[in-house]
Amino acid sequence: MIERVKTAMKELIKSYAARLEPQLYAAVGEKDGLTKTIYEAAGYSLKAGGKRLRPVLMLMFAELLGLAEQDVMPFACALEMIHTYSLIHDDLPAMDNDDLRRGKPTNHKVFGEAMAILAGDALLNMAAETVSAARCSIPAGRVLAAVHELFSASGTKGMIGGQVIDIESEGRAVSLETLQKLQLLKTGALIRAAGRVPAVLAAADEQQLEAITQYCENLGMAFQIRDDLLDVYGSTEELGKRIGSDEANQKTTYVSLCGMEKSEQLVEEYTGKAVASLDIFGDKAAQLKELAVYLTNRRS
Repeated sequence: MIERVKTAMKELIKSYAARLEPQLYAAVGEKDGLTKTIYEAAGYSLKAGGKRLRPVLMLMFAELLGLAEQDVMPFACALEMIHTYSLIHDDLPAMDNDDLRRGKPTNHKVFGEAMAILAGDALLNMAAETVSAARCSIPAGRVLAAVHELFSASGTKGMIGGQVIDIESEGRAVSLETLQKLQLLKTGALIRAAGRVPAVLAAADEQQLEAITQYCENLGMAFQIRDDLLDVYGSTEELGKRIGSDEANQKTTYVSLCGMEKSEQLVEEYTGKAVASLDIFGDKAAQLKELAVYLTNRRS
C-alpha cells in the first residue's frame, strides 16, 4: 500500500514537473550578450532539480478548483523562482554557509558570492516579470490579488520574516512558540501561497479558503519537522546536501527542542490535520491527501 502510494506520487510529481519546467526554464534561456553570466548562474540553480513541491501543489489546487492550468502556470513558475532564489541566498557564507545543494556545489561555489547574490535577485525579479506579463482569462482584480498573495508570502510578513527570526535565533535558547512562528513563515509561507493563490484566482469561498490554508500550514509544519529529522539521520547522498548543518549553525530545531520521538509524533499529527482539512472537497482531494502523506514520510 505504502509503496504503491510512493510510486504513484513520484509519477504524479513528474507529470506536473514535465509541464512546468519548459516554461520555467524559458526565463533563463538567454545565452548571448554581456549579461549572459547572470542567466547561467540563475539557470544553474533553477535547473538543479528538487522536488518542485510548491509549484506542483499550486497546479494540483488549480485542478481541484477547476482553473485552467495555463492561467495558473505563470504563478507556479514564479513560486519556484522565488523558492530557488531563497535557497541561493540561504547557502551564502553570510547565511548558512553551505557548499552543497541538490547534490551539486552551491551557486556561490560555482559563480562566486557576488554573482550568486545577483542570481538570487534576478530570480526574484523574474518572478515579478512572469506574473505581471501573464495573459489569462481570470478577471484582473483576482489576478492582482493573487500577485499580492504571492509576494506577501515571500516578503517580510512571510518567508523573509521567518529568515530574520532564524538568523537572530542562532546560538540562543528558542521557545517552541518562537520556533513554530519561524517555520510558519520561513517554510510555511510559500507552501501556504501554493494553495491560497489558486484559491484567490478561483474566487473560492471562505470555507474552501480556510480548508486550503489549514492543509498548507499543517503540511508545511510536518514537512519542516521531517527536514529537521533528516538533518540528523538522513544521508548526504539522499538529501543532496550536507547533514548536521542545523547543529553546526547552532540552530534550534524540533529535534533539539522536542527530541526525535516527539518530533516523529508531531509529523504524524500535523500530517493528519492536513489530510482532514480537505474533507470538504470529498474524493476530488484524494491525491492532495496522498501527497501530504508521501511528502512527510520522505527520505530526501
